[in-house]
Amino acid sequence: MAFPPLMNSESRLPLSFTKGAGCWLFDEKGQRFFDTTSALGTTNLGHAHPVIAHALALQAAELIHCSNQYYSVQQRQLAERLCQASGLESVFLCNSGDEANECAIKIARIHGKKRGIEAPAILVMDKAFHGYTLATLSASGIRGVQVGFEPLVSGFIRAPFNDIQAITQIARANRNIAAVLVEPVQSEAGVIPAAPLYFQSLKTLCERLGWLLMIDEGQTGNGRCGSYFAYQDYGIVPDVVTTGGSLANGVPMGACLAGAGAANCLAPGQHGTLTGGNALACSAALASVDFILANHLGERALDLGERILQDLRHELGGNHYIRDIRGRGLLIGIEMMEPCGEIAPLAYTQGLLVNVTAEKVIRLMPPINLTDGEAAELVRNLVRLIRLYAGDDRKKPRHS
Repeated sequence: MAFPPLMNSESRLPLSFTKGAGCWLFDEKGQRFFDTTSALGTTNLGHAHPVIAHALALQAAELIHCSNQYYSVQQRQLAERLCQASGLESVFLCNSGDEANECAIKIARIHGKKRGIEAPAILVMDKAFHGYTLATLSASGIRGVQVGFEPLVSGFIRAPFNDIQAITQIARANRNIAAVLVEPVQSEAGVIPAAPLYFQSLKTLCERLGWLLMIDEGQTGNGRCGSYFAYQDYGIVPDVVTTGGSLANGVPMGACLAGAGAANCLAPGQHGTLTGGNALACSAALASVDFILANHLGERALDLGERILQDLRHELGGNHYIRDIRGRGLLIGIEMMEPCGEIAPLAYTQGLLVNVTAEKVIRLMPPINLTDGEAAELVRNLVRLIRLYAGDDRKKPRHS
């Protein structure tokens, strides 16, 4: 196929799609592919969802964008809905999760300055991923996204994930920490969920030390891992929450939500966006939020994800080429014993689109409104693919 004149910033497979429907994508020849990634976790309701399409069509005929010097009805409605869903007080609407995290970083620094810290720092986790902008890649703990972009943005202190004791020790040695930025599941690191009591302990520590607890829900939010936001299943309310593309089901969108202690940190002129929170994207996001909440799709994702985990463990667990199968909700990782990047090009020859992260982990992020039949087909086809890749000559799934 002829390659378009795009910068070589993405590693692309030789596929070009013209249409989508739910968990399926269709190429130029009409061949369909099961998208196990929901466009890397951005189309939580699947491709071309009719409710989103209808909202976009209606809004495009009325108003796409007006300057953020003014309000739009759609902005107000979405902000109110997100505050209701999150328990937080105010929202900054933008174009992506990266921009939302930039806003969170600024809030943390202003918060630190107000506490008299001359050079406020943010505690971030090893192997975390927060984005590709210069500040967010500096906050990330994956060296691969940072190489070549030094000098990095300063002001980040690293700690091991899921280790409260290590954070407590760091706190004793550093008096300039203003906030913690953390993910409920380290998705890019290979789908590593937070331990059950991790967030409660972190919240207690932050309250005691005056830190902001900031949670990046770019890949865990909007129904994918349980409640609307994953932190809600841990029984806490953070100070700041960020989310991205799945908020509007793939329409460019991001949001940074803040509670009482952080909501008034930023003053006019300290942060902004030209097209963020436009009426078109807000309409898509509002339709998505309402559909997810009305149909209890977070709970559905948690239940269906557990069933898929059990099925995958039954079919693949104990094999010499599998190290672990883990996840939360419909964010699932199958860790192989060896690097498995070559499984992605093999997968599309079998009608599957898969993503590999952390070199060895096949990451699954199917739509949260997946049917039981589609879930069974996903497991069946994925098991066949992994066995084919591993050279496992068994023709039939194991049965108990």
